[in-house]
Amino acid sequence: MKGSWRAGAAVRHRIASYVCPQLQIQSAPSPTRWRRHIATSRSARQQILSETSAPWRESAAKMQVFEESVMIGPELLTFETGKLAQFAAGAVVCGAGETKVLVTVVSDERLDAGRDFMPLQVEYREKSYAQGKIPNTFMRREGAPKERELLCGRVIDRSIRPLFPKGYYFETQIMANVLCSDGEQDPDILAANAASAALALSDVPWNGPIGVVRIGRVDGKFVVNPDMDTLSGSDLNLIYSCTAERSLMIETQAREITNKDFTAALKLAHSEASKLIEPQRRLAAKVGNRKRPVQVVKVDVPVLEKIRGLSEEHIKAVVNNPTLGKFERGKALGKAMENVQDILKKENDEAALSRFSLGFDTVKKQIVRENVFQKNIRVDGRSLTDVRDLYCEAGIYPALHGSSLFSRGNTQVLCTVTLGAPEDAQKLDSIVGPPKKRFMVHYSFPPFSVNEVGKVGGLNRREVGHGTLAEKALVALLPPEDENFPYSVRVNSEVMASDGSSSMATVCGGSLALMDAGIPLKSHVAGISVGLMTNVDAETGEIKNYKILTDILGLEDHLGDMDFKIAGTKKGVTAIQLDIKLPGVPLHILCEALEPAYVARKKILDLMEKEISKPRDTQRQDTPRRGTIVIQRESIGRLIGPSGSNIRHLQSVSGARLTVGEDGNVHIISRSEKSFKVAKSMVCMLRILVFLLIFVLQIEALVGREIIVGETYTGTVSAIKDFGAFIDFDGGQQGLLHISEISHEPVTAIADVLSVGQQITVLCTGRDFRGNLKFSRKAVINKANAEATTTIPVLAKVTQAITQAKKSSQTFDLTAERITAVLTAGKTQLQQSGVEKRQSEDSPSMSEEKKISSKASPKKLAKPGAEKQEKEKTKKDEPKILMVMKVLHGGSSKKTASDAGAEKQEKEQTKRRQKQKVDGAGHEQKHEKACTEKQTTAEIGAIYHVTIEQIRKSGVAVKMETGASGVLKTGKGASTSDYSVGDKLKVKCVSIAPKGRPSFELTKLVL
Repeated sequence: MKGSWRAGAAVRHRIASYVCPQLQIQSAPSPTRWRRHIATSRSARQQILSETSAPWRESAAKMQVFEESVMIGPELLTFETGKLAQFAAGAVVCGAGETKVLVTVVSDERLDAGRDFMPLQVEYREKSYAQGKIPNTFMRREGAPKERELLCGRVIDRSIRPLFPKGYYFETQIMANVLCSDGEQDPDILAANAASAALALSDVPWNGPIGVVRIGRVDGKFVVNPDMDTLSGSDLNLIYSCTAERSLMIETQAREITNKDFTAALKLAHSEASKLIEPQRRLAAKVGNRKRPVQVVKVDVPVLEKIRGLSEEHIKAVVNNPTLGKFERGKALGKAMENVQDILKKENDEAALSRFSLGFDTVKKQIVRENVFQKNIRVDGRSLTDVRDLYCEAGIYPALHGSSLFSRGNTQVLCTVTLGAPEDAQKLDSIVGPPKKRFMVHYSFPPFSVNEVGKVGGLNRREVGHGTLAEKALVALLPPEDENFPYSVRVNSEVMASDGSSSMATVCGGSLALMDAGIPLKSHVAGISVGLMTNVDAETGEIKNYKILTDILGLEDHLGDMDFKIAGTKKGVTAIQLDIKLPGVPLHILCEALEPAYVARKKILDLMEKEISKPRDTQRQDTPRRGTIVIQRESIGRLIGPSGSNIRHLQSVSGARLTVGEDGNVHIISRSEKSFKVAKSMVCMLRILVFLLIFVLQIEALVGREIIVGETYTGTVSAIKDFGAFIDFDGGQQGLLHISEISHEPVTAIADVLSVGQQITVLCTGRDFRGNLKFSRKAVINKANAEATTTIPVLAKVTQAITQAKKSSQTFDLTAERITAVLTAGKTQLQQSGVEKRQSEDSPSMSEEKKISSKASPKKLAKPGAEKQEKEKTKKDEPKILMVMKVLHGGSSKKTASDAGAEKQEKEQTKRRQKQKVDGAGHEQKHEKACTEKQTTAEIGAIYHVTIEQIRKSGVAVKMETGASGVLKTGKGASTSDYSVGDKLKVKCVSIAPKGRPSFELTKLVL
């Protein structure tokens, strides 16, 4: 026991040391001393908690909840804390209506040595339970963050990052989780405000709070925080975040809004967002959390001065040389940095070496700013408003649907356009917003564009953000989605080289590529990035002086204070994105920056219009083609086919995409002109064949037919069960073949007789009480000498005809005269066949016995001989199909090999029919005589005279007058002893075995 107590005491000692390190316990205490330590640690812990913790964190069971609310526009926004996530440094639920978002804040208290940046991580998630759904994934769980979640996280990140103290490099994580959504409010604004409130009431050093609002415009009137229905009809979507005095972040999508109107929207947004700041301050005051001491990484003044003295001349020599390019400048600065670092290493100056990277960057930043403020000269020698050299080329790769190359200085972007069918639109699984989007811009920033080796793959937040910005800029100029423009459009932007503002180069290159693809854009769209350099008072933080820079370089973006991306046309702005490094920029500076951006944008647009001023009218051979064919609504299902088999066949043969609308419009979109012609011809052929169903052919393979009780049909076994087999028929119909109706012989295992995919002929016997069709196979087997019905594989014939048309360079012209010719030809041929049929039926030499025999000819489709017979009969219909094809081809006088063969076959058939008319009587008499002399089989239901040959235990063997043998079934209560060999009986044929042996029932005993 003592040993176990000692071991437990040691564990408890370590726990007490962790809970209250101020006690500084040196060794594990005895039991008596342990109780005193416990009392001491408990009192010490309570004292520490009372000094450092907020009242609402003293006990999780107390559930102290604090709330604040404010009216913003038409909605009441509420802030709540204390109920959820009490272990987080800050947790706030922000709500509007029934939409609630929880945001938590946690910041590490340990600082990794050598870190010179702030690792801020913002995660925004929209889980399916928030809208009452289960994820439609294999695991039924949410997977990786979607694009919308990444974009909302970026909005929060860009709003709060500038307000962290300079040099605060502790790892910080902010998580936003949508708890519930009513679908009326976009949760992104609530998440951004909740993040501000959570940071404000936490112990994390942060110079907030901030306010975030959305501004829309409907019918020329601005709307604050519009709901989703209102936003869908708005020509402005502005997200604005600010402190009480300064702007922090702007994200805008618009439809050519003027600078004047946009300035008015910014002012309204600032006034409304400022209302959200005071409620957050009141909420933080109620919680009463103390901020942790600010521990920032900075360079001491003596160290900074020493680094300046060693590196200033080297840096000036590089930044004052405008002939250097990006990499030459970078290599020169890197060499200067290595030289200074080597000097510090020789002097063993550890203090300077530990902060050398930060100090060297500070000196470089100050020298670049001095040139801008004192000389109005930038590192590449341009003035503050100059735009770098421009180059653009449209149609650089003619094989693509659309392509372009755009360069601004050293920044180079290759853009391509791909057109697709409406089904190619991206499906969006978001809580709010449209279910899909047809226009996509995908931005790629490969490592080689900056001469680096890096990891490739996966969604990159920066790439998603830049691509979405370009997408917002271009989508406003696209034509509306209607019959005139049903395409889905994808723009790919491949950054070939980057030296600043590659996202705005994507806008310019994307506009050129869209024009090259022939997409009817209203006008060109261009973008430019505007920078800012400020001179800030170190004590008050006020901006004493500032300079606005047009078309900033990558170095100026790194050393500057703002990246203000503005895209639009000559009429107005279509997209804006603002990122800053200062703790806010006065609103008047942003409004001032709009004008130089407009001037630079016009210069770029003029150059783009010289390259290509309007969408291309002439389409290339490999560019997509589209067309619409109208069919009857009743024929939609027949065109699609069972489980889409027909339309899939059309698409696989032609390579085109077909979309069938509910109104009967069949939209064809193909990637080339050749593919389009093949698809259109096939669809037109199918439409004609359906229309000629009553005149020319039975098109069961395409449209099916109404199943009538008592008729025989050919179907395919689709499934086998213990009780029977399901048979599928053309036209999407299905019925049950019961196990008792498969064969006259007992069937123990259906799989021994039938197999899935097998084609069989069955007789429709009726419907069950649910209306489902019932079929019988043994009834068809019993039909001796029945006429065979043949299903013509229409799709195969159409495909063959299309191939012949392609080889002969012919197309199908569907004019009214051509359709009339087809109908007339089909009707004439059908009338001729009808006359022949009536002549054959009315022939006086044909006896009634012959008629019955011809109607009862046996057919077994499962046998190879029956398949051969079916193929031979199908060949008889080929001249009809070829005749239709010929008319559809345009009645060309030029005969193909197929046409010659069809005419030859038609002539041979005509000769055979004439010969049959002359010799028909003789053939019928011979056939009747042969049937009378010896009948080797029986007919079900017919009466015969038989003689008993042998009496067995299992039955009575009888012999017919024709010499054929059969079996007599004894009825209930009867016995074989009632019969004698040689008795003559009058019997009725009730069934025929698969081998042709008949079975009889007694009708009368002949004495």
